[in-house]
Amino acid sequence: MHTDFERCLRAVQSKDARFDGWFYTAVRTTRIYCRPSCPVVPPKPENMTFYPSAAAAQQAGYRACKRCRPDASPGSPQWDERADLVARAMRLIADGVVDREGVPGLAARLGYSTRQVERQLLAELGAGPLALARAQRAQTARLLVETTELPMADVAFAAGFASIRTFNDTVREVFALAPTELRRRARPGAAAALPGALALRLPFRQPLCPDNLFGHLAATAVPGVEEWRDGAYRRTLALPYGHGIVALSPRPDHIDCRLSLTDLRDLAGAIARCRRMLDLDADPEAVDGLLAEDPVLAPLVRKAPGRRVPRTADADEFAVRAVLGQQVSTAAARTHAGRLVTAHGQKIDDPAGGLTHLFPSAAGLAGLDPETLAMPRTRRATLTGMIAALADGAVQLGVGSDRDRARAQLAALPGVGPWTVECIAMRALGDPDAFTPTDLGLRRAAAHLGLPATPAALVRHSARWRPWRAYAVQYLWATDDHPINHLPTD
Repeated sequence: MHTDFERCLRAVQSKDARFDGWFYTAVRTTRIYCRPSCPVVPPKPENMTFYPSAAAAQQAGYRACKRCRPDASPGSPQWDERADLVARAMRLIADGVVDREGVPGLAARLGYSTRQVERQLLAELGAGPLALARAQRAQTARLLVETTELPMADVAFAAGFASIRTFNDTVREVFALAPTELRRRARPGAAAALPGALALRLPFRQPLCPDNLFGHLAATAVPGVEEWRDGAYRRTLALPYGHGIVALSPRPDHIDCRLSLTDLRDLAGAIARCRRMLDLDADPEAVDGLLAEDPVLAPLVRKAPGRRVPRTADADEFAVRAVLGQQVSTAAARTHAGRLVTAHGQKIDDPAGGLTHLFPSAAGLAGLDPETLAMPRTRRATLTGMIAALADGAVQLGVGSDRDRARAQLAALPGVGPWTVECIAMRALGDPDAFTPTDLGLRRAAAHLGLPATPAALVRHSARWRPWRAYAVQYLWATDDHPINHLPTD
């Protein structure tokens, strides 16, 4: 979008928050870059330059605006919608892969050469993977500076910087303030009391309907791993350097995020997982605009606009849970998952109580005795086959995975049918066009609304909803009075 000067100019002049994260406005006279919705008086058009990423603006010598804080804007919805190399790379960079494994590690995960990855990112985003990771480190550093009382040396290494000098230089360059000045300017009440415990605000594009989003997560919560308590969805997180516990609460203009980590180097990755799980980078205007063109869906969209797709914090975990949920009720699926957690999950301490385990990894379940599972023999075989495929890499469901290849890998497993494949594509791979025409709830909603009820006919009708069929599923599911569609009240 940044190449369309007139469209970007209109967005800036109208202070349209829908475009925050789509592009960044750099002002040549002040050497500052902003988000489109910056509240200051817009500069003259001849003084504006538009960049596709904060990293590109930083590389061009611009610093972040202190009023609109462009580094804290929602991410571009393109990285969730698209499935090409650049989108996959951006999802992996957000997950911290460059900081942990370097650019060669990023390229290896993507299956391309380092040179090819750098060339494509530079061509589209104006910055290579190192610059994009550096911009993310700066954002992580600002969060730690402003929301903790950690010593600056600890902040530097937790944010991923190799030295304190690099940390200081980067913060001054990006924010035009020394780290100590950033901390002094932090808003009252924003600081967390203890190292490792953070209070954050996760932004999103309006509107957002929290009902099905939090209702689904709460209704399917696995005991010991997830819970709904005091107006918040809480869960444990298995992270590269340790583990964490997050509490997420919907607010009118943000998601309140309370995050406790055993290792603060996991901060950026934990935030990225929470954002993916709640689908916070979606563009509801684009989604609802297209779905509302169908006269059948239009009243549903008007009634509760901004529905998101409830996703997952861990793709492999969801794949296991999807098999456990085959042909059983929500309650039965929770029971089966809870037994796996109790028997094989790593125990953790939760000061608030309620959460007791991490969901077991595929490797941790590799020695599972199928005879201990209280389910039909064929589903036991399907479950152990899924676990083995995840553990040995025959099925790859990470944030940078190729969606088409992952679908083919899943479909090749015995007992994994189209419903399971599409559920995993929707919630684990984050495919916005995933569609489950054989789902009983979806077919019941379709029949009630006068849509074609047979899977083949429903697939043909759904072509008009592309590329947002996963969101259409949420609107159709919401016609049923199931707990997944209601925000918990207790």
